[in-house]
Amino acid sequence: MMEIVTTIEPVDLGLGSAEKVEVASSASKAILLQQPLPLTTVTKKAQSQVKPSSTMDFDHLNWLLLRWLIGGSLPPSTLEDKWLSNSFKFVNSLVKLWSMERFQAVIVEVFRSMREDVRASLEHASSKVSVTLDIWTSYEQISYMSITGHWIDENWSLHKVLLDISHIPYPCVGADIYHTLVKVLKMYNIDNRVLSCTHDNSQNAFHACHTLKEDLDGRKTGSFCYIPCAARTLNLIIEDGLRTAKPVISKIREFVLEMNTSLEISEDFKQITAAYQEGSWKFPMDASIRWSGNYTMLDIVRKASKSMDAVIRKHEESLASRNVLLNPAEKNAVNIMHAYLEPFHKTTNNICTSKVPTIGLVLFFMDHIVETIASCRDSRHSPDWLKSAAEDMAKKARSYNNQVYNIYTYMAAILDPRIKGELIPENLNLENHLEDARNHFMRNYSTSHFPATANGYNPQDNEDGGSVSFAEEIARKRRRVNTSTATDELSQYLSEPPAPFTTDVLEWWKGNSSRYPRLSVMARDFLAVQPTSVSPDELFCSKGDEIDKQRFCLPHGSTQAVLCIRSWTESGYKLKYRSTEVDYEKLMESASASASAAPASNNGTTGSDSKVK
Repeated sequence: MMEIVTTIEPVDLGLGSAEKVEVASSASKAILLQQPLPLTTVTKKAQSQVKPSSTMDFDHLNWLLLRWLIGGSLPPSTLEDKWLSNSFKFVNSLVKLWSMERFQAVIVEVFRSMREDVRASLEHASSKVSVTLDIWTSYEQISYMSITGHWIDENWSLHKVLLDISHIPYPCVGADIYHTLVKVLKMYNIDNRVLSCTHDNSQNAFHACHTLKEDLDGRKTGSFCYIPCAARTLNLIIEDGLRTAKPVISKIREFVLEMNTSLEISEDFKQITAAYQEGSWKFPMDASIRWSGNYTMLDIVRKASKSMDAVIRKHEESLASRNVLLNPAEKNAVNIMHAYLEPFHKTTNNICTSKVPTIGLVLFFMDHIVETIASCRDSRHSPDWLKSAAEDMAKKARSYNNQVYNIYTYMAAILDPRIKGELIPENLNLENHLEDARNHFMRNYSTSHFPATANGYNPQDNEDGGSVSFAEEIARKRRRVNTSTATDELSQYLSEPPAPFTTDVLEWWKGNSSRYPRLSVMARDFLAVQPTSVSPDELFCSKGDEIDKQRFCLPHGSTQAVLCIRSWTESGYKLKYRSTEVDYEKLMESASASASAAPASNNGTTGSDSKVK
């Protein structure tokens, strides 16, 4: 049996000295694919006994550890932990990990290589690009902005790719955000192709987007709009609704946390709810302080109040100090709040689980929220404390509508085949918006994007200067035909009834693009406009807690590279080092092959010979 060892020539990682990266493979399978660096291949004879692990095995380990760091959003300094190092040495005393500086240098090189792949993806995109902004702060009190690009390709697949995590210099005002955003757009060469920006509702981000619009309008690079985040607005609206019930929710959460940590209490709760026919409950329950967790607290009291009381009384000794038993007034308030907020829960659940939460769909739901708030506020059955909360909720909803209702969101909404003109909010569905949409369609997606096909005559073929006016007449006639055809496309599309809500929007357009060749190009641009600046489940569900932990714990030197690489690998980009793919599947195949070959090589050796030292 022959073993192939592939050695990459030393490359300078910027540490002052060249360090060699060695990679082993089984049956000539290389771990680094499409290697542009010079290679040296050495052939060895198979050994009859297992030798101590070589450096190349530890390079395998270091590459796996690098992948672990990226996947866990951990800084390279994690590997300096004494007991982690001791754990590796317990397995093999010869283990030698890369230094923290080397891990950091390799991560930076991986970041640069993968960023080039992201840039190439955007260069191949033929449609407009919409971006979203999310500004956050690390444990070092450093401000960052996550900038994400969204576009729909020719196959009607929606792409969502993190473009950068940029440090926003102090004091993080609108001008700082604007300059940082423009720098990233230019780096990816999309500053002349960006259609929209959905910001995080902060005043500084609003001012930055306003400045960007003035800049793009002045350069006449095309249409551009900016809108607030619907999910953040809805989250703030819900917070107003929960305000009065927060103390009661805190008491319920104490009870749920105790159940999540005690198998005895949770089993009792399951048995008692089954006996009382108060539903089936899974553990651990969502006890997060986000909307999903808060609604779970309300849900328990609304649906399993008897069981909750019975469990608390049974475990009175362990729960006495928690003060979790609710009085009748508190239960009544929870029931009122649950009934009022149930439509909000259904709305957020639909938005979070929607495959493509389009502008049209989200505005449809937000309009329903406005109606729900108004109904509560105007009802004589609503208690005063709930009416007061509803008034504050209505103010936030009105402020959002004033910012989001414009010609661009109108066009994005009508291009959702489930919404069209019938289900657009009344205050957005204006006659002048329809006329402006037609003009925008004709100006940007008609003749310029779809030149007329020749009908046996081309004005450029005629060299007779005297016939120029005749040629112009033909050209004008053709333009009128194109205009009529394009108008018919939009009119025909809007005249048909909306598609069912179960319809996959992108699949619908993929199947109907031949019917609407011009309109489908516009749809590819506008359906990528994002109603939210972050994924809704990151705001409403406990998933957001995990993301906050990852962001919060990274030091400045690792934040950009680690979080970008993690996001890019999750988006399907291959992890690369200096433009060379690191194939982890083949690396693990190599490790498995070596492990299976070891027992066969050890035949005839003593137990001490094969023992790991």
